Amino acid sequence: MENKETKIEKKIGITFKNKEFLHRAFVHRSFLNEKRDEKESNERLEFLGDAVLEFLVSNHIFAHFPNQDEGHLTALRSKLVNTTSLAQTARALNLGVALYLSRGEEQSGGRLNTGLLANTVEALLGALFLDQGMDKAKEFVDNFILSKLPETVKESLKDPKSLLQEYVQAKGLPAPQYKVVSEVGPDHAKEFTIEVWVDKKALGRGMGSSKKSATQDAAAKALQAWEKQK
Repeated sequence: MENKETKIEKKIGITFKNKEFLHRAFVHRSFLNEKRDEKESNERLEFLGDAVLEFLVSNHIFAHFPNQDEGHLTALRSKLVNTTSLAQTARALNLGVALYLSRGEEQSGGRLNTGLLANTVEALLGALFLDQGMDKAKEFVDNFILSKLPETVKESLKDPKSLLQEYVQAKGLPAPQYKVVSEVGPDHAKEFTIEVWVDKKALGRGMGSSKKSATQDAAAKALQAWEKQK
C-alpha cells in the first residue's frame, strides 16, 4: 500500500532521490512535541522554498513582461505567491493529508488551515530544490504556480478590498465595514473569519490566516455576490 508521501510524488510527477527531504517537508513543528525521534520541522525548508519561489516567479515575469514597470511586476508576483494562491495549490495537490501534526493541531483544523497549507508548498519546494536542484524546482513552479499566470493576468491586479471600495463609492454608498466574526486556533496558526457589510447588509464572509487575508477574501466574496446579481 502506498504511503502518503509516495502519493504526493505521483501528484507532482517527481520522485525524490532523498526521501528524508520529502518527509521533512510535511513535518509541522507541533509534531515534534509528540514524536521525539523527529529532530526538525519543515520551517527551514519553508524559508528556503520561499526564496526559490520568489526568484523563479520574478525571473519568469521579468522575462515575459518586458514593458511593465516594477510596480506592475510586484503586484503580479504577489498575486501568484500570496498565501491564498499557495493554499489553492496545496489543496489541488492534496498536501494537507500528508502533514504530520500534533493531536491539538489536527483537532483545530490544521490540515485545512490556509496559512499552514501555503507554508507546506514552500517547504516542499525547498525540499525539492535541495534534492534535485533548480531545474526540478522550476518544473514544479511552472506546473503548479506559473500555470495560473494567464488567468491572473486577465484579472485586475488591484486587490479585492480596493475594488470593492471603488464599486461602493461609484454607487454612492457608505464605505464597506469589516467585522471579525471569529478567531480560532493556536497563536502560530490562527484562522480568522471576517464579514463585510455595505449599507447595513452583510455581503460576504472570508477566511484567512491573518485579518488582512480574511478581509481580502471577504471583499472578493462580496464582489462575486454582486456579479451574480447582475
